[in-house]
Amino acid sequence: MSYINPQTGDYALENGTAKPDPRKGLANAVYMRLMTPLGSWWVDPNLGSRLHELYREKDVPRVMLLTKQYVIEALTPLLSSQRVKKLDCEVFRPSNGRLEFYALVTTHEGEEIKFRKFIQVGA
Repeated sequence: MSYINPQTGDYALENGTAKPDPRKGLANAVYMRLMTPLGSWWVDPNLGSRLHELYREKDVPRVMLLTKQYVIEALTPLLSSQRVKKLDCEVFRPSNGRLEFYALVTTHEGEEIKFRKFIQVGA
């Protein structure tokens, strides 16, 4: 399985060929669950997150709570399917109109995958 670079949304390339996912598809599963709008994928309408809704929100403190809630909701199926052992999310406001979150996924082997993303919110 090819690895999707979370910063660009494109396949990561190594010497001109698609780089394999070092975590056997788990990194891609996290990326797809967070970046796909909930209900938009016809194969599985339960896959995705509500993070896309935050672009319309004002830059107020409760949006940080919503961000954390949406990340955890999107990744919970990975817990249910026993693919991961633990989920967490940290949200920061580096500047007005912009949030940064880290989705932290811990595998059963103890490896931690940290997914970082910025979200633009209304000013």
